[in-house]
Amino acid sequence: MTVPNYNNYPENVGVLAMEMYFPKRCVIQSEMETFDGVSAGKYTIGLGQDKMAFIDDREDIQSICLTAVQNLMEKHNISYSDIGRLEVGTETIIDKSKAVKTCLMTLFTEQGNTEVEGIDTTNACYGGFAAFSNAVNWIESSSWDGRYAIVVAGDLALYASGAARPTSGAGVVAMLIGKDAPIVVERGLRSTHMEHAYDFYKPDMHSEYPVVDGKFSNTCYIRAFDSCYRRYMARLAKLENKDKPSMDDIDYVVCHSPYAKLVNKSFARASYNDFLLDTDNEKFAALKPFEEMSYADSLENKDLERALMGLTKAGYAQKVGPAAYAPKQIGNMYTAAVWAGLASLVSEVDSETLQDKRIMLYSYGSGLAASMISFRVRGSTAEIKSKLNLRERLDARTHSKPEEFASAMKMRENTHNACNFNPSGSLDNIATGVYYVEKIDDKWRRFYKRKD
Repeated sequence: MTVPNYNNYPENVGVLAMEMYFPKRCVIQSEMETFDGVSAGKYTIGLGQDKMAFIDDREDIQSICLTAVQNLMEKHNISYSDIGRLEVGTETIIDKSKAVKTCLMTLFTEQGNTEVEGIDTTNACYGGFAAFSNAVNWIESSSWDGRYAIVVAGDLALYASGAARPTSGAGVVAMLIGKDAPIVVERGLRSTHMEHAYDFYKPDMHSEYPVVDGKFSNTCYIRAFDSCYRRYMARLAKLENKDKPSMDDIDYVVCHSPYAKLVNKSFARASYNDFLLDTDNEKFAALKPFEEMSYADSLENKDLERALMGLTKAGYAQKVGPAAYAPKQIGNMYTAAVWAGLASLVSEVDSETLQDKRIMLYSYGSGLAASMISFRVRGSTAEIKSKLNLRERLDARTHSKPEEFASAMKMRENTHNACNFNPSGSLDNIATGVYYVEKIDDKWRRFYKRKD
């Protein structure tokens, strides 16, 4: 690697490569509706989800991250010695002290590289974005030694039996970050909103399951989106000398996706914010009856929500639809969800079409923390798309019955935090090249193998 010039920013810092890991097994959401005895469409239309990935006791956060990093390195022929920073964003905690990143270091030490900065970052689903920011900031700082960074965002999204369980899922996205990237972070276009809220949290160390106030969490998500969007647009107005910037200045939108319908609603809210800045614009005529509505009421009003959803239906299909594909097929992935959306966008839209397009990305983590940035596509994304091979890999998964999903969840419940333990999940459910938990000894030390 070349020695960096500290007198100038490295040019075109962003995403050079992406890899995504998701479990071999999934369950079809329409079958889950029947199994759970709920009305048809509750999960598929109400949540907007198609399928849901799941794992048993053979995989954990460290094994799935090992798989994602190893595959990233192999598929893109990256040398371990060329990595100077490794950042992990996750909220799936299996140890209160030892970082997931330290386990991933086994891959690097085997290749003789122990000089790798970075640790884990945790704040619900926001940790992956924070890890990404840390990596970008490192490359643009005097700390940078000229090497690449890797960002790993991944989680097991697990819920107790009940209303939230259909929003489960599992997945990891690993990204190579550096200069001269095809997917470039736009400088000066960044906004953040943070506050204290008990919308989703994990206070019980004896359980993998969170405490969730679903309705409140949705409101927090939308409110944080509004705040980030308004601040982002104010900066866009200043940067590009625009009088009334709007969603018309954005080509594609990637949002954190707990479930697809919430992304749909947040995209619709962008038009409400645009309307408030341009109330006399004829294209917002359908929103005129809501001009005097208070902001607090706007968050709850179903008539406004329906008007916004109708107004933005075509825009959603064009600007959000490509990024929604993979999350709808996998389910929630917590920190990985928003980056799975970016991977999906790159996979669903060809490189030529993406050139010079602006991609807005919104990350939300309960508790709460949210940020919005944008990317410009400045180079070919064809290789990323080809090596992700998302559609083919998603279609190749095993479609399991809801009973198998329930059994896997029960297996995890019964063995949570176990030691001196050998997992009983079948290795038939582990794909070739995937790391799995071989055993946990009497000191809670975990040992992994890669399936040949």
